[in-house]
Amino acid sequence: MSVNITTSTQPYLPNQSMTEQQSYLRNNSVSELVAAQAAATPNAVALTAGGDSITYGDLDKRANQLANYLITLGVGPETIVGLCLDRSPESVTGALAVLKTGGAYLPLDPAYPTERLLFMLNDAGPRVLITRAESAEKLSEGSWKVVSIDRDRAIDNYSTNSPANQVKPDSLAYVIYTSGSTGRPKGVEITHQSLLNLVSWHKREFKVTRRDRASHLASVGFDAAVWEVWPYLTAGASLHLPDEVTRISPELLRDWLVTNEITISFLPTALAEALMTLEWPTDTALRILLTGADTLHRHPAANLPFELVNNYGPTECTVVATSGRVQNGAVGLPTIGRPIDNTQVYILDEKLQRVPTGASGELCVGGAGVARGYLNRPELTAKQFVPDPFSAEPSARLYRTGDLARYLDDGQIAYLGRIDEQVKILGRRIEPNEIEAMLDRHPSIAASVVTARGTAGEEKRLAAYLVMSNGAMPAAADLRRFLQSELPDYMVPAVFVTLPAMPLTANGKVDRVALPEPNAENTLRDEAFVRPRTPIEQRLAATLCSLLNLSEVSVKDNFFLLGGHSLLGTQLIVKIRSTFRVDLALRTLFDAPTIAELSAEIEQQIIAKVENMSEAEAEALLA
Repeated sequence: MSVNITTSTQPYLPNQSMTEQQSYLRNNSVSELVAAQAAATPNAVALTAGGDSITYGDLDKRANQLANYLITLGVGPETIVGLCLDRSPESVTGALAVLKTGGAYLPLDPAYPTERLLFMLNDAGPRVLITRAESAEKLSEGSWKVVSIDRDRAIDNYSTNSPANQVKPDSLAYVIYTSGSTGRPKGVEITHQSLLNLVSWHKREFKVTRRDRASHLASVGFDAAVWEVWPYLTAGASLHLPDEVTRISPELLRDWLVTNEITISFLPTALAEALMTLEWPTDTALRILLTGADTLHRHPAANLPFELVNNYGPTECTVVATSGRVQNGAVGLPTIGRPIDNTQVYILDEKLQRVPTGASGELCVGGAGVARGYLNRPELTAKQFVPDPFSAEPSARLYRTGDLARYLDDGQIAYLGRIDEQVKILGRRIEPNEIEAMLDRHPSIAASVVTARGTAGEEKRLAAYLVMSNGAMPAAADLRRFLQSELPDYMVPAVFVTLPAMPLTANGKVDRVALPEPNAENTLRDEAFVRPRTPIEQRLAATLCSLLNLSEVSVKDNFFLLGGHSLLGTQLIVKIRSTFRVDLALRTLFDAPTIAELSAEIEQQIIAKVENMSEAEAEALLA
């Protein structure tokens, strides 16, 4: 897609007329396109899971029966139907049936806590809830009718012919709940028109045909599942579902992709980065690996036998807003590409004015993918979905993502992180992504996350969480020197924490809340471990372990790099006073932060006291 530069400030895709934007509709819908594939190739495999396969003919008939049943229950345009089903042929069939009615499906992951599921159901107010019998009872207390897809035999009595309901482009196609900053989930409303734009772009951009074999790995409550399913079923390709253990294990997943001759797959960023480091057979059928959901920190190796495509898009913009192929063997942070079809991306300042090319600002999205808004949240909708000042269409809106980005000279977009993820250390604003990009260039590091740690009222410090490659374990001092070669001192993390793997959310994103506190067991040291050698060091080490909740500590460990701060430092000084009967200033801890150095200070004070004591007083002090 070409990008025109229309001003001197930044490139963007020019707005198109409404007729041009909607040309992809051609009076069709996603459900009609799937039906067309079923009519053309009824015996072709549509879905495969656990060794069982469903043909396009069977998929269409099952969906038609369920759709006709739903219509008798009052389902139609602007009607929401809950789908509390795990990733399975039934979840795909259920979603297709809802789309055939012209209504909107609400995907709900059965693994969510019951309280969260009930909140979303009560908030969305679906007319019907489709689930399995095992979940029906706990979710039955509501205004919705519960349909057990595995036990309700009434479905079999309905016609296998396509329902008569007409799908309206501007009516709802699905509602997906995302986490809210206040802790209250919010439902994002996506129309049939926006969904079809995504599907049409995806098929064109990646040349999807009936010969393709695609994977479906995303949890049903994650919007990535939308583009894992519909682009392929509307193209007549086959969709393959791995088991739960395989889909989260890099080695098992690689083997599954190869064995099943998958040609296109989507993986969340953290999982994709793990697979990129594995060895691949040169003759793998995989031709495109799509990724997104988190910041991609590295380019693939030059010999990776498939193409990596980095994608960006909030749920509020129908899964994908920008996309770009990632160059193998390159260095630096990969971009998030360019806007997809019928989508405009602007980098704006606080007054919603464009910033110059190369300058950072808030990434705002306009065009066909922008959601209708948040379900039952008019105030939040008005805040996030604002009038588009760059469009000639009076009803056009921009979605304010809250993400920082900048346009590059070639029209690609560099993602810089969340506006609210900026951290302030010693008065300086820091973008953690910049540090992560540098860390990921280190040959011993497979993945990294940088965040600010610190309790309320204390000065925060940077902590880097690292997954090491091939068992490497460099010294913290080596990593600091590596970072200091290009970053200022204030951007160098105070502590480096090693993890066997990054904790992930159900949607495959890095779970920052689950990152552990730095401690002696998980923190890289500057020097080899040295056990306490003298009685003073031993007693001081025991005090530190109790205070910092550690099992052991080296006499060379820095108090502040073990998780200590000034408040804990004050407590340590008090404990030293009661244990050794010496008075140390808090400043001493900053000057002598290790057990070895602090013990020497304590010993000097004790010796000074002993010289002025009687023999009995000295024996009591040293006891």
